[in-house]
Amino acid sequence: MALNNPAFNTPAFQDPRAGAQTRYSPPPANTAAAAAETANIEGMYAAPSAGAVQTDRMTVEDTVFKTIGLFAILVVAAVVGWIWTMSTVTVANPSPNALPMIIGGLGGFVLAMVAIFKKKPSVPVFIAYAAFEGLFVGGISAFFEFLYPGIVVQATLATLSVVGVTLALFASGKIRASARATKIFMIAMVGYMVFALLNLGLMLFNVPIAGGAFGLYSLKVAGIPLGLIIGVLVVIMAAYSLVLDFDQIQRGVRNGAPRVYGWVGAFGIMVTVVWLYVEILRILAILRGNN
Repeated sequence: MALNNPAFNTPAFQDPRAGAQTRYSPPPANTAAAAAETANIEGMYAAPSAGAVQTDRMTVEDTVFKTIGLFAILVVAAVVGWIWTMSTVTVANPSPNALPMIIGGLGGFVLAMVAIFKKKPSVPVFIAYAAFEGLFVGGISAFFEFLYPGIVVQATLATLSVVGVTLALFASGKIRASARATKIFMIAMVGYMVFALLNLGLMLFNVPIAGGAFGLYSLKVAGIPLGLIIGVLVVIMAAYSLVLDFDQIQRGVRNGAPRVYGWVGAFGIMVTVVWLYVEILRILAILRGNN
């Protein structure tokens, strides 16, 4: 990677993988001591670079491994949640069990709050969060799949597409987090949370204005479901939240953050991806319900 500081524009700080032309070449040795020193320097440059384990510092690669680990736990728990949800579906009682979704949602929310407000990162909390969140994802996925067959595959592919495109654009430098965009994102996020809580309250108390299976989301504006309009905006917000996650991980690596903070990065990505998946699931359900 090119360095902006001209002080580092010397062969000693070039990428050794670029070829022999950029490899550091010490001055010729005239004595045995100088020869030994030269050999020592050559050995240092020939040795493999230290990783996260050796340095106990956060790296992108180590954060990726931790993210994969958390998602593996989530997938296993999601399978359990799916089976548990569908275990009550019979010919006599064709109703999915909502308990896994409720337990997973409440447990995941509590653990997320603990993880966010805890002074030091706690690996057990992150692992437990992944398990509860997996239970929630499995439960809500099974519930929607029961109502709209094939919707889970569609939501999964759409989520992976959004995450992949966002990651590719961020890696290529096409999109970056900015102070202005982040401020707009935070205002929109607060507004969306207020709307979501209001909608939940209206549905719980059976207020007539909150008609339809999704409450206010089911209302139509110029023939278009309000949930579809809001859903598209929320997907854009979730994509930008991913950009913020990637940016924070990159910043942590640059600042030499302790290795344990890789779990924080993995946790942040999981929260955003699950949020994105649920929103896409709801958009697809609204579209399927209006056909």
